[in-house]
Amino acid sequence: MRKYFLLLFIGIGLLLASSMDKEIKIEKPMDKNLKAAYFAGGCFWGVEHHFEKKKGVKDAISGYMGGWVKNPGYYDVVKGKTGHVETVKVVYDPKIVTFEELTKLFFEIHDPEQRDGQGPDIGSQYLSGIFYHNEEEKNTAQGVIDILTKKGYDVATSLVEVNPFYIAEGFHQDYYARTGKTPYCHIYKKIF
Repeated sequence: MRKYFLLLFIGIGLLLASSMDKEIKIEKPMDKNLKAAYFAGGCFWGVEHHFEKKKGVKDAISGYMGGWVKNPGYYDVVKGKTGHVETVKVVYDPKIVTFEELTKLFFEIHDPEQRDGQGPDIGSQYLSGIFYHNEEEKNTAQGVIDILTKKGYDVATSLVEVNPFYIAEGFHQDYYARTGKTPYCHIYKKIF
Protein backbone atom coordinates (compact mmCIF):
# COMPACT_ATOMS: atom_id res chain seq x y z
CA MET A 1 0.00 0.00 0.00
CA ARG A 2 2.85 2.42 0.89
CA LYS A 3 4.48 1.65 -2.43
CA TYR A 4 1.35 2.74 -4.34
CA PHE A 5 1.10 6.02 -2.41
CA LEU A 6 4.77 6.69 -3.09
CA LEU A 7 4.32 6.03 -6.82
CA LEU A 8 1.18 8.20 -6.88
CA PHE A 9 3.04 11.01 -5.08
CA ILE A 10 5.99 10.83 -7.51
CA GLY A 11 3.64 10.77 -10.51
CA ILE A 12 1.72 13.83 -9.33
CA GLY A 13 5.00 15.65 -8.66
CA LEU A 14 6.29 14.91 -12.17
CA LEU A 15 2.99 15.99 -13.71
CA LEU A 16 3.04 19.29 -11.82
CA ALA A 17 6.70 19.94 -12.66
CA SER A 18 6.16 19.35 -16.38
CA SER A 19 3.07 21.56 -16.46
CA MET A 20 4.93 24.38 -14.67
CA ASP A 21 7.69 24.26 -17.30
CA LYS A 22 5.12 24.57 -20.07
CA GLU A 23 3.45 27.51 -18.33
CA ILE A 24 6.69 29.41 -17.73
CA LYS A 25 7.71 29.11 -21.41
CA ILE A 26 4.67 31.03 -22.66
CA GLU A 27 5.57 34.65 -23.25
CA LYS A 28 3.04 37.12 -21.97
CA PRO A 29 2.11 40.16 -24.07
CA MET A 30 4.11 43.24 -23.14
CA ASP A 31 2.73 46.62 -22.20
CA LYS A 32 2.75 48.72 -25.40
CA ASN A 33 4.81 51.43 -23.67
CA LEU A 34 7.66 49.02 -22.92
CA LYS A 35 10.39 47.58 -25.13
CA ALA A 36 12.47 44.42 -24.99
CA ALA A 37 16.21 43.98 -25.51
CA TYR A 38 18.04 40.66 -25.61
CA PHE A 39 21.56 40.12 -24.25
CA ALA A 40 23.65 36.93 -24.03
CA GLY A 41 26.64 37.21 -21.73
CA GLY A 42 27.35 33.80 -20.27
CA CYS A 43 25.27 32.29 -17.50
CA PHE A 44 21.95 34.11 -17.57
CA TRP A 45 21.66 34.23 -13.78
CA GLY A 46 24.27 36.97 -13.41
CA VAL A 47 23.14 38.93 -16.46
CA GLU A 48 19.55 38.89 -15.19
CA HIS A 49 20.70 39.91 -11.70
CA HIS A 50 22.51 43.05 -12.88
CA PHE A 51 19.83 44.19 -15.33
CA GLU A 52 17.08 43.87 -12.72
CA LYS A 53 18.85 46.50 -10.60
CA LYS A 54 18.92 49.08 -13.44
CA LYS A 55 16.46 51.97 -13.13
CA GLY A 56 13.87 51.75 -15.93
CA VAL A 57 14.11 47.96 -16.26
CA LYS A 58 10.74 46.42 -15.48
CA ASP A 59 11.80 42.77 -15.76
CA ALA A 60 14.71 40.58 -16.78
CA ILE A 61 13.84 37.06 -17.91
CA SER A 62 16.29 34.19 -18.41
CA GLY A 63 15.90 32.15 -21.56
CA TYR A 64 17.39 30.83 -24.75
CA MET A 65 17.85 32.36 -28.20
CA GLY A 66 19.70 31.71 -31.43
CA GLY A 67 19.25 27.99 -31.93
CA TRP A 68 17.40 25.71 -34.31
CA VAL A 69 15.33 23.62 -31.85
CA LYS A 70 11.84 24.76 -30.84
CA ASN A 71 11.12 24.93 -27.10
CA PRO A 72 14.62 23.94 -25.97
CA GLY A 73 15.22 22.71 -22.44
CA TYR A 74 18.15 23.62 -20.22
CA TYR A 75 19.83 20.23 -20.31
CA ASP A 76 19.90 20.16 -24.12
CA VAL A 77 21.07 23.78 -24.34
CA VAL A 78 23.83 23.27 -21.76
CA LYS A 79 25.11 20.26 -23.71
CA GLY A 80 25.31 22.41 -26.86
CA LYS A 81 22.71 20.31 -28.71
CA THR A 82 20.37 23.13 -29.79
CA GLY A 83 22.55 26.02 -30.97
CA HIS A 84 21.02 28.38 -28.39
CA VAL A 85 22.87 30.77 -26.11
CA GLU A 86 21.71 31.61 -22.61
CA THR A 87 20.00 34.96 -23.15
CA VAL A 88 18.23 37.52 -20.97
CA LYS A 89 15.15 39.37 -22.20
CA VAL A 90 15.29 42.85 -20.66
CA VAL A 91 11.88 44.55 -20.54
CA TYR A 92 12.40 48.28 -20.12
CA ASP A 93 10.73 51.67 -20.23
CA PRO A 94 12.42 53.69 -23.01
CA LYS A 95 11.28 56.92 -21.31
CA ILE A 96 13.57 56.06 -18.38
CA VAL A 97 16.47 54.08 -19.88
CA THR A 98 17.71 53.79 -23.47
CA PHE A 99 18.87 50.80 -25.47
CA GLU A 100 22.32 52.40 -25.57
CA GLU A 101 22.45 52.65 -21.77
CA LEU A 102 21.43 48.99 -21.47
CA THR A 103 24.08 48.01 -24.01
CA LYS A 104 26.77 49.88 -22.07
CA LEU A 105 25.67 48.18 -18.84
CA PHE A 106 25.83 44.82 -20.61
CA PHE A 107 29.49 45.43 -21.48
CA GLU A 108 30.21 46.44 -17.88
CA ILE A 109 28.84 43.21 -16.38
CA HIS A 110 30.63 40.59 -18.45
CA ASP A 111 33.93 40.06 -20.26
CA PRO A 112 33.23 40.97 -23.91
CA GLU A 113 36.71 39.78 -24.94
CA GLN A 114 36.28 36.15 -23.85
CA ARG A 115 35.68 34.04 -26.96
CA ASP A 116 34.88 30.61 -25.52
CA GLY A 117 32.21 31.40 -22.92
CA GLN A 118 32.15 33.50 -19.78
CA GLY A 119 34.40 32.96 -16.78
CA PRO A 120 34.45 29.27 -15.91
CA ASP A 121 31.38 28.59 -18.08
CA ILE A 122 32.87 27.37 -21.36
CA GLY A 123 30.93 26.47 -24.49
CA SER A 124 28.87 27.91 -27.31
CA GLN A 125 25.83 28.29 -25.05
CA TYR A 126 27.73 30.93 -23.00
CA LEU A 127 28.98 33.18 -25.83
CA SER A 128 28.52 36.95 -25.79
CA GLY A 129 25.89 38.40 -28.09
CA ILE A 130 23.37 41.17 -28.58
CA PHE A 131 20.18 40.44 -30.49
CA TYR A 132 18.80 43.48 -32.32
CA HIS A 133 15.29 44.24 -33.64
CA ASN A 134 16.22 46.76 -36.31
CA GLU A 135 19.07 48.70 -37.92
CA GLU A 136 18.87 51.41 -35.24
CA GLU A 137 19.56 48.91 -32.45
CA LYS A 138 22.25 47.20 -34.52
CA ASN A 139 23.96 50.54 -35.20
CA THR A 140 23.69 51.56 -31.53
CA ALA A 141 25.28 48.29 -30.39
CA GLN A 142 27.99 48.58 -33.04
CA GLY A 143 28.65 52.16 -31.91
CA VAL A 144 29.24 50.96 -28.35
CA ILE A 145 31.52 48.20 -29.64
CA ASP A 146 33.44 50.83 -31.63
CA ILE A 147 33.94 52.88 -28.44
CA LEU A 148 35.28 49.77 -26.68
CA THR A 149 37.60 49.01 -29.59
CA LYS A 150 39.02 52.55 -29.39
CA LYS A 151 39.59 51.93 -25.67
CA GLY A 152 41.70 48.88 -26.56
CA TYR A 153 39.17 46.06 -26.11
CA ASP A 154 39.14 43.14 -28.56
CA VAL A 155 35.38 42.61 -28.49
CA ALA A 156 34.10 39.09 -29.25
CA THR A 157 30.41 39.98 -28.87
CA SER A 158 28.25 39.01 -31.85
CA LEU A 159 25.40 41.12 -33.20
CA VAL A 160 22.53 38.92 -34.38
CA GLU A 161 19.01 39.70 -35.52
CA VAL A 162 16.31 38.82 -32.97
CA ASN A 163 14.85 35.36 -33.43
CA PRO A 164 12.51 33.28 -31.23
CA PHE A 165 13.16 33.65 -27.50
CA TYR A 166 12.28 30.74 -25.24
CA ILE A 167 11.81 31.39 -21.54
CA ALA A 168 13.98 29.16 -19.35
CA GLU A 169 12.56 26.84 -16.75
CA GLY A 170 11.15 28.39 -13.58
CA PHE A 171 14.08 27.42 -11.37
CA HIS A 172 16.34 29.68 -13.47
CA GLN A 173 14.23 32.82 -12.99
CA ASP A 174 15.43 35.33 -10.36
CA TYR A 175 18.02 32.78 -9.25
CA TYR A 176 20.21 35.11 -7.17
CA ALA A 177 17.26 36.93 -5.63
CA ARG A 178 15.73 33.60 -4.55
CA THR A 179 18.94 32.01 -3.26
CA GLY A 180 20.64 35.04 -1.72
CA LYS A 181 23.87 34.16 -3.54
CA THR A 182 25.92 36.57 -5.64
CA PRO A 183 27.01 36.17 -9.27
CA TYR A 184 30.23 34.19 -9.64
CA CYS A 185 31.25 35.36 -13.12
CA HIS A 186 29.39 38.67 -13.53
CA ILE A 187 30.94 41.52 -11.62
CA TYR A 188 30.18 45.13 -12.45
CA LYS A 189 33.22 47.00 -13.79
CA LYS A 190 32.83 50.68 -14.79
CA ILE A 191 33.98 51.22 -18.39
CA PHE A 192 31.88 54.12 -19.69
